[in-house]
Amino acid sequence: MRALEAGAEALLLEVDSAEEVAALHAELLRRRDAGELGGVREIVPAARTVLLDGVREPRALAARIARWRVPPLAPADGPPPVTVAVRYDGPDLAAVAGLWGVAPGEVPGIVGAITFRVAFCGFAPGFGYLTGLPARLHLPRRATPRTAVPAGSLALAGEYAGVYPRSSPGGWQLIGSTDAVLWDPAREPAALFVPGARVRFAPAGAGAAL
Repeated sequence: MRALEAGAEALLLEVDSAEEVAALHAELLRRRDAGELGGVREIVPAARTVLLDGVREPRALAARIARWRVPPLAPADGPPPVTVAVRYDGPDLAAVAGLWGVAPGEVPGIVGAITFRVAFCGFAPGFGYLTGLPARLHLPRRATPRTAVPAGSLALAGEYAGVYPRSSPGGWQLIGSTDAVLWDPAREPAALFVPGARVRFAPAGAGAAL
């Protein structure tokens, strides 16, 4: 792990993988809840970093964190998964099935068997980058991005899955759609997918909660 001071009151922690980010983020939340991080206000994970904001003495905290032993997260760590009902009607479903070497009808079972974890948020309010796809299921982005992806589209690209909270351009492979509300400013939290949360996708009508 590498710690970089970022201004007078922030610290940027760099690690090597999404799994290390998830474990470090969980450990930082636990230690903040235990009162060990002083005035840290925000803990923001990204693809390979975690940003701490509101750090009173960045250099001293960096030295302390360097001595931590951060345990890896187990798949079942965290609150119960958020279950999202999905219609597997995406325009790239057949192409994705072809890349995986399966029939299109097998994709719902493959995706539904995975418990994803929200690694970080970005791109648009409510958009979460979900990890958990085995390496053999990682996918390329589309060669030609779409100028408008419908809101609620379940999409895959690289090591990530995600659901578009609103219509926007995008180059991910679209395999399904959902009516789940990803972003609601009147809700607390506003985002359905928050970093660290676990997520499962169930075929619509199969007992999904949303």
